[in-house]
Amino acid sequence: MRNEEISGSEDDDITSSESRGGHGYGPVVAHDNDPVVLEMSSFDPGSPSSSSSSSSKATNSLKKVKSKQPAREESMRNNRGANGARRESKLELFGFDSLVNILGLKSMTGEQIPSTPKSGVEKDGEDASAAARNPKQTSGGVKLGTMMGVFIPCLQNILGIIYYIRFSWIIGIAGISQSLLLVALCGLCTFLTAVSLSAIATNGAMKGGGPYYLIGRALGPEVGVSIGLCFFLGNAVAGAMYVLGAVETFLDAVPKAGIFRETVTEINGTRVAEPITSPSLHDLQIYGIVVTVILVLIVFGGVKIINKVAPAFLLPVLFSLFCIFMGILLARRDKPVEGVTGLSSNYFSDNWSSNYQKTNAAGIPDPDGNRYWNFNALVGLFFPAVTGIMAGSNRSASLKDTQRSIPIGTLSATLTTTFMYFVSVFLFGSVATREKLYTDRLLTATIAWPSSTIIYVGIILSTLGAALQSLTGAPRLLAAIANDNILPVLNYFKVPDNSEPHIATLFTAFLCIGCVVIGNLDLISPTITMFYLLCYAGVNLSCFLLDLLDAPSWRPRWKFHHWSASLFGACLCIVIMFLISWLFTVVSLSLVSLIYWYVSIKGKAGDWGDGFKSAYFQLALRSLRSLGANNVHPKNWYPIPLIFCRPWGKLPDNVPCHPKLADFANCMKKKGRGMSIFVSILDGDYHQCADDAKTARKQLAAYTDYRRCESVAEIIVAPTMSDGFRGIVQTMGLGNLKPNIVVIRYPEIWRSENLTEIPSTFVSIINDCIVANKAVVIVKGLDEWPNEYQRQYGTIDLYWIVRDGGLMLLLSQLLLTKQIFDNCKIRVFCAAEEDSDAEELKTDVKKFLYDLRMQAEVIVISMKTWDHRRDPQEESVEAFTAAQRRVKKYLTEMKERAEREGKPMIADGKKVVVNEQQVDKFLYTTLKLNATIMNNSRMAAVVLVSLPPPPMKHPAYLYMEYMDLLVENVPRILIVRGYRRDVVTLFT
Repeated sequence: MRNEEISGSEDDDITSSESRGGHGYGPVVAHDNDPVVLEMSSFDPGSPSSSSSSSSKATNSLKKVKSKQPAREESMRNNRGANGARRESKLELFGFDSLVNILGLKSMTGEQIPSTPKSGVEKDGEDASAAARNPKQTSGGVKLGTMMGVFIPCLQNILGIIYYIRFSWIIGIAGISQSLLLVALCGLCTFLTAVSLSAIATNGAMKGGGPYYLIGRALGPEVGVSIGLCFFLGNAVAGAMYVLGAVETFLDAVPKAGIFRETVTEINGTRVAEPITSPSLHDLQIYGIVVTVILVLIVFGGVKIINKVAPAFLLPVLFSLFCIFMGILLARRDKPVEGVTGLSSNYFSDNWSSNYQKTNAAGIPDPDGNRYWNFNALVGLFFPAVTGIMAGSNRSASLKDTQRSIPIGTLSATLTTTFMYFVSVFLFGSVATREKLYTDRLLTATIAWPSSTIIYVGIILSTLGAALQSLTGAPRLLAAIANDNILPVLNYFKVPDNSEPHIATLFTAFLCIGCVVIGNLDLISPTITMFYLLCYAGVNLSCFLLDLLDAPSWRPRWKFHHWSASLFGACLCIVIMFLISWLFTVVSLSLVSLIYWYVSIKGKAGDWGDGFKSAYFQLALRSLRSLGANNVHPKNWYPIPLIFCRPWGKLPDNVPCHPKLADFANCMKKKGRGMSIFVSILDGDYHQCADDAKTARKQLAAYTDYRRCESVAEIIVAPTMSDGFRGIVQTMGLGNLKPNIVVIRYPEIWRSENLTEIPSTFVSIINDCIVANKAVVIVKGLDEWPNEYQRQYGTIDLYWIVRDGGLMLLLSQLLLTKQIFDNCKIRVFCAAEEDSDAEELKTDVKKFLYDLRMQAEVIVISMKTWDHRRDPQEESVEAFTAAQRRVKKYLTEMKERAEREGKPMIADGKKVVVNEQQVDKFLYTTLKLNATIMNNSRMAAVVLVSLPPPPMKHPAYLYMEYMDLLVENVPRILIVRGYRRDVVTLFT
């Protein structure tokens, strides 16, 4: 049933029906203009029988309504009757047919639904059209498992010509050490790609096109067509590589078959004992063209024959591998072969290091050669030996369980071949001399047991089979791209369903013959590498995008993946491309960009639900949220203070907060621009105190208006002050209007009121601000804060001890903008260690303040060590001694209580660990700082000092002693702690 055939009641109809039902639970009355009604199909799986009375009861519970489509309603009744008698249902409330009876759901699952004259189901979209075109596909049939469907095809494609005729030569050039690095680098790239492929392939059904289908549906048609065409070129060129490998092996095995033979008698200027015969370029071209034509004719003859004999091509490969390893193990000195003496530690050490040099076109070392080989060039040559991981995904339609077979089969083949390459590096590097590795490209055949003929036959069969697969798969990839009708220029390659892409096959043959004419396997291999790496990068980027966006439809069965691994795999592909050749890389990326641009301009729009569309959607939402939640640049930063009005003590009647808090809040604004949030807490239960909270909020708002402070007032109800503030600091505000500074009054009365509640609450508030990344300003001497008519003279002294993002400097500048402080000057006191260079620090601070456009006098104070016994002449010794006595008494009582109870020391509801020596150090530090303030800032209008954070595992009482000693005898002081953001900037 189509969605547009169902429409609900209008909102006002629903509202009216809810109002008639009392609380919204009454039945919804349908109207005559409702297009269709879904009657209930009640069922109860747990009920053994059905009842006609319950059926009539369920029917009567819903009102009958009229329908404009009686035929469809009759069809649904017939469908209900076909499913048996109605049963008593516990789901009557929902009023819909059971899910298994909805025809649309069956069509989504691909079930064959018999059509009736009165009702039918149209299949929409790609899946439905595919099912309609291929009814056998949905009905099932013989399917392949993991071994035959994925593992063996991948293994057959990975083990190719490079291993047989180039791998030992690569070891001779790169040495064992860098050959291991080469295998590890290429193997890691394909492993990460296989993981990304497993995730994408297990996120839904796959159709024709292989990686093109995956990339196109993930990154969009433009990217899919761009990379898909490059992957097509890679497959076409790979066919040429396999043909040249087969021809070169044949000419090495049967030298007399060569028409133009070449003989090498010198290597690096040294004459060799036996002349080395290598295939001529013209021989490779002639035989290669002939073989390509024959293969194309076979492809025209029928793909089914190729698919039937394809597994047979793997048996010679596996047997040849067995013969190679047996030959390495059985190689003996008493049956010498020139340069091969068996496994030897001496040869292992000799071949460990690399020996990069120039070679001729045949790969034989030659000082006058036209090709210099280094590690980067060898990466391009070897990488095709690890490709082929897409073979399983290309056969997804023939697999029994795609979600299980593709990950297990692909990764198993990748890991198996990589392990074999690692073992082969050690074996080949230990079994022959470096000269033999250089000159004998068919060393695998030389050392094979019992005869080299097996290797020749295995190489030829495996390469011809791989060439057939390339010449078969590449035209179908091109036809799949053309059938998507994205590029009009590809319409020539369109084919009907179940038809052979003859025109695409001819075009592929033309490209393959063109590469065969080049005749140089070492030149063709890096070209294939570029195209394959582009495809692998596209697969990794697809998985990265889908995993990062994490749309609701992204639910792959393969769980062992992460967006960071996919991103690393994509970057690794690009890095390998640049390692091989930056020129080839630029050309390849330019080709992809050109195709992308062409598809964007000339291509037809296609909506495949790709990841970019999901990214656009999420970016739109994020942009909307960023209007109120993005990080503010320091140039645009405004203080939004949260003024905590809960008093430490009592206030006059009808005064909801301290009168000077509004004055101080105004001092934190520049020309009145900004917003303050005044909050207070009512102790109690919310349900009982909700009305009181509303009243208190109105009073607080009215009072701040009376004090001419632009602000917002809020009242929170909480069991305790600490719980209430913790809720405030987490939830108050919206987006960028969240408060960034918490302003609280210093509890000067904490000794006389309560020795435990106020310190623990005060410390809890500071810790909550630190955790919530809020700046803190503690005002001491609030009663002495000047109002707008009390002009101040003197200085504003800043004791800048720790980095606070420039908040203290900014606050001092904001104070200067107020008329009451505009006659003051700013002094900045910087604390330095005794051995530090005070003059250099002073110069740096002056330069910093100049760049900030701030005028201030800079004074550097040298602080001595904490050992107060070496400096008995400090001021405020009496206050320090009194604090020591109180602390000692407090700790003694705590220890005695802990010993009586047999428990560790507990304070403020948590376990504490106190180091008395550290306590003395903290007390002495605050004493010295207080003495410095008293010596230099007795007449200052305002003093600003950095707030020390509460020490971990120290009782709150001890922290209050530190703070009391710090602010002792200072009449008006702001204790400031910044947060993890800069609020000032040097730049314009």
